[in-house]
Amino acid sequence: MGDGRMPDEELLFEYIVKEIAFEKDMTGKKVLVTAGATVEAIDPVRFITNHSSGKMGFALAKNAMLRGADVTLVMGKCDSEPPVFVNTVKVQSAKDMYDAVIERADSMDIIVKAAAVADYRPKTVATEKIKKKDGEESIQLERTTDILGTMSKRKKNQFVCGFSMETENMLENSKAKLEKKNLDMICANNLKVKGAGFGTDTNVVTLITKDNVVELPLESKAEVAAQILDTIVKK
Repeated sequence: MGDGRMPDEELLFEYIVKEIAFEKDMTGKKVLVTAGATVEAIDPVRFITNHSSGKMGFALAKNAMLRGADVTLVMGKCDSEPPVFVNTVKVQSAKDMYDAVIERADSMDIIVKAAAVADYRPKTVATEKIKKKDGEESIQLERTTDILGTMSKRKKNQFVCGFSMETENMLENSKAKLEKKNLDMICANNLKVKGAGFGTDTNVVTLITKDNVVELPLESKAEVAAQILDTIVKK
């Protein structure tokens, strides 16, 4: 089908899977998941982004939905279509994602921030395409608003889980982020480990809480998502 709609048979199959795939141990829970990459405009043609595909966030949203949760998925730039039966909010920039998350955070029971959000954006966005010139050119950047940092100051009874993508000192850096941002759990991975990181269908994740560290083996992102939510449900 060229219009992007799911065929009736496939949709029927998804309904069946939704009913029988998992124990409904998240029924009554409202879950917000973020996924994908943010896009920060430089001019009408160019932008700054990253390699996030959204696959990990999509796997988390789908697993929570299959377990009976009412799921809201706030998604930036992603490489595929989101799972069915979730409430989808599409955003572009880090500011867009901040607004979408903060607007909904207070009504959620569980928040899982799997999106790769830009830390910096161009200080000014050109209204016309920037023309190439002789010599060097630079773009002045400014910090984006820290979504997890803001949420940590206003968190009530929500369980908040973040992600930490590192290339060195993974445990040390992730534990520091857990404490600084007042998170309940952080899912850490090392971009340099084979099978982990952006664009893959697998991941290698370490689940870090204030009192425990659990290293998961190389698994599909669907399996990783299930174990992340298993841990959250037990808390």
